[in-house]
Amino acid sequence: MRIFLILLVLVPLVAVAEPVTSADVKAAVAKLEKMTEAEMKATGIPGIAVAVVYKDEVVFAKGFGVRELGKPAAVDADTVFPVASISKPIGSSVIAAVVGEGKVSWDSKINDLDPEFAMPEPWVTSQITVRDFYAHRSGLPAHSGDRLEDIGFSRDEVLHRLRYETPSSSFRSAYAYTNFGMTEAAVAVARSTGKTWEELSDEVLYRPLGMTSTSSRHSDFLARENRVVGHSLVDGKWAHRVQREPDAQTPAAGVTSSVKDLTKWMRMQLKGGVFDGKPVVAEAPLAETHHPEILTGFRRDNGLPLFYGLGWNVAYDTEGRLRLSHSGAFELGAAAAVYLVPAEELGVVVVTNASPIGIPEALCVSFLDEALYGKLTNDWLGIFKGAFAAISAADTAHIADYTQPPESPVAAAPNSAYTGTYTNTFFGDAVVSEADGKLFLGLGPQGRKYPLKHWNRDVFTYETAQEMFAGTSGIFFTMGPDGRAVSALVENLNFRGAGTFPRKAE
Repeated sequence: MRIFLILLVLVPLVAVAEPVTSADVKAAVAKLEKMTEAEMKATGIPGIAVAVVYKDEVVFAKGFGVRELGKPAAVDADTVFPVASISKPIGSSVIAAVVGEGKVSWDSKINDLDPEFAMPEPWVTSQITVRDFYAHRSGLPAHSGDRLEDIGFSRDEVLHRLRYETPSSSFRSAYAYTNFGMTEAAVAVARSTGKTWEELSDEVLYRPLGMTSTSSRHSDFLARENRVVGHSLVDGKWAHRVQREPDAQTPAAGVTSSVKDLTKWMRMQLKGGVFDGKPVVAEAPLAETHHPEILTGFRRDNGLPLFYGLGWNVAYDTEGRLRLSHSGAFELGAAAAVYLVPAEELGVVVVTNASPIGIPEALCVSFLDEALYGKLTNDWLGIFKGAFAAISAADTAHIADYTQPPESPVAAAPNSAYTGTYTNTFFGDAVVSEADGKLFLGLGPQGRKYPLKHWNRDVFTYETAQEMFAGTSGIFFTMGPDGRAVSALVENLNFRGAGTFPRKAE
């Protein structure tokens, strides 16, 4: 009796799941196809591709819509899309392959692999591991370095400047999503093999899986004939602005692929590293990527905990089944999601050529509901659309509204009051120059110039089409007693209050 009572305490009382059948998956696929078509009509998203794997087979792979608005070329299962942050679990598969060969471990210290890299704190520099970066528990702030990439800094330059960041938490104490932290871990592992990350990914994953449309080089994507262009919302309508070029953070966000290729990687994941009967990635280090590493939050609907593993979001459903997932998003025009249920050997992936509004995630989770339960358990479309709208609002909360100019703006000082070089430890120099009576803002190592437009008094605006912010941003000058600006605050770089550039001593 005591043993029985102890077992009751130790064994969680979860509902017993009915095994998923081929008929369940077939019915869910039919509904997924209809949902996809309906959401394309409702949202106007130009192109979507979807694929489903079950029991080591591709049971559905289809494209919808067009590769570029205004042009007839259709999306199919071979169309290549940027998959953005789905690059993270793909990248952790690459690392797992290297770990399986015994060349490194998940707990290899970054400083042993890359002695030149430094974190803001020396002790952390000496201790941080590949695992820490792949679990987003480094202490660096979320999206650290992303704005450096936006203004033109190279991968090496961004990684060097991470040492100037202000940590958002103590080491290993909190989750903070950091593209360039993961990028550092990836390139450090690649360096230990004598290869670039791009070469390593080809060698240990893409070629063995026959992923012939997949690459970690943007130039390869641009060379594809059957590829999409990105679209973002401009005045409420989808339009192509510029194509996101993510090579600086390619291990975290730079993979491009087709859903047909992605099904090969998904099948390998669901078969414990085996593809078409051949081992590609050692089972143990791959399985480690699926383990919880740090708590990220709790589900709103049932309170179950959510975790991040190694390049994967890790969760468990009410039946105790492991759920692996990851989203990918570029504000300049890509949104994607992949979800796996290993116990059922079931997976689904959705990729689009439009900026994120929650559609890939909603379609994936709705499909899994239909396959696992035969019905929707929530209004996932409404939930994810609302969540993504809230994220977008939070990301731009520090940007003022410039849609209505002031009725009676105060005149600016003479242009000479603003011209000069302003500097910031993290972002480098901001150069305000004059040409033909107009002011320009120069940012980044290439000195990209943006025309400044007077807004009111010592406030100007400029237009940017950057990944972290696309639209109208302000630049606020603080004037000194001599009538010259003593500092400039660049609004879109001021996400965490680090966007002030004091005037550089002349």
